[in-house]
Amino acid sequence: MEALLAKLGHPERKLPPVIHVAGTNGKGSTVAYLRHIMAAAGLKAHAYTSPHLVKFHERIRVAGELISEADLTALLEECEQVNGGLPITFFEITTAAAFLAYSRTPADYLILEVGLGGRLDATNVIDPAVSVITTIDYDHQQYLGDTLSLIAHEKAGILKRGRPAIIGVQPDEARAEIERVGERVRATLHIAGQDWSSYEQHGRLVFQDEKGLLDLPLPQLKGRHQIDNAGNAIATLRVLDDPRITDAHIAEGLKSTTWPARMQRLGQGALSALVPAGSELWLDGGHNPSAGRVLAQAFSELNERHSRPLVMVWGMLNTKDVGSFIGCFAGIASRVITITIPDEENAVPADKLAESARAHGLQAETAPNLDAALRQASSTVPAPRILICGSLYLAGRVLAAHGNEEMTKVSGAGRR
Repeated sequence: MEALLAKLGHPERKLPPVIHVAGTNGKGSTVAYLRHIMAAAGLKAHAYTSPHLVKFHERIRVAGELISEADLTALLEECEQVNGGLPITFFEITTAAAFLAYSRTPADYLILEVGLGGRLDATNVIDPAVSVITTIDYDHQQYLGDTLSLIAHEKAGILKRGRPAIIGVQPDEARAEIERVGERVRATLHIAGQDWSSYEQHGRLVFQDEKGLLDLPLPQLKGRHQIDNAGNAIATLRVLDDPRITDAHIAEGLKSTTWPARMQRLGQGALSALVPAGSELWLDGGHNPSAGRVLAQAFSELNERHSRPLVMVWGMLNTKDVGSFIGCFAGIASRVITITIPDEENAVPADKLAESARAHGLQAETAPNLDAALRQASSTVPAPRILICGSLYLAGRVLAAHGNEEMTKVSGAGRR
């Protein structure tokens, strides 16, 4: 990355102030909160996220707008030409193109999401205004290590000497390693539960740090875990201390933030026609044990408020911990219908997923495809709450099918 960026004239040194976001869960939601709060304040923010769900352009927002097809094509061709055929990954060339776009268009901030890990990630070539590490859990162990300490060490690789960093809610083992790395590089850490906190009280979000207390509306995004993600964003803004961003802007941003495939209830579309009237259709791309826990908790709480049977339509990749994810739903889901994610070479076969679900005490059956799975789910009485889940790659296909859109054809590890 450093060699290619040097050939391109170092666009990574010509960026607006950068908020660099790493972590296992909550990165995308934290980025979304920051982006919407800044928009509420009338600021222009670049944003870089991955993977995309339906269209590749989702990855690169330039001054708040999705990058155009013409600009994306020209930038990628420029990077390929300068690279001169040398080995480079899909994510590296994409990141270089994004940096070029961001360096050529004025904006107030760049919100930059890490692709994988942190220490060796292609994005880790910048000098951030502030770093953010969201909740860490087990994921990508084949690259990051098989303990929380090892994974946290890789994520903490984005911490920079003398720079502030927001540390979200963490398991003790992960937090200890982040603190160790932070001390070594002399980063200034602002740690959840120690230097700041966010929690729900009387139907409001309360944020508290040394500057005082904020009484805010609950986020529009569903689930108790979104209180933590919103807290990450608010803590970041408090450290930035930009007078252009007021408490009113934070409140407005929390109410307006949307983020597809994160406990998203699907409205009218092609897929809703396949399920009976009165049922609910939900989508979530969470795919690791921590995501399974918060998702199961969210749907358990939803059931307490409005009871109806939960039917899961579940697909997953073999790079994920299948058993730990589905085990979270024991006693919560009434049925699990498994599918093989189409056109993904790492997809777990539907019959293997069904075996795993049964091993955790869940009633499971297979379906040949998504449409068939939804029809099978529709036989549940009374009208069910249907949750399609287990993979962002499955979520992308669901959104494309629901909106009758054509997906950008990038699959597998390349989409990371």
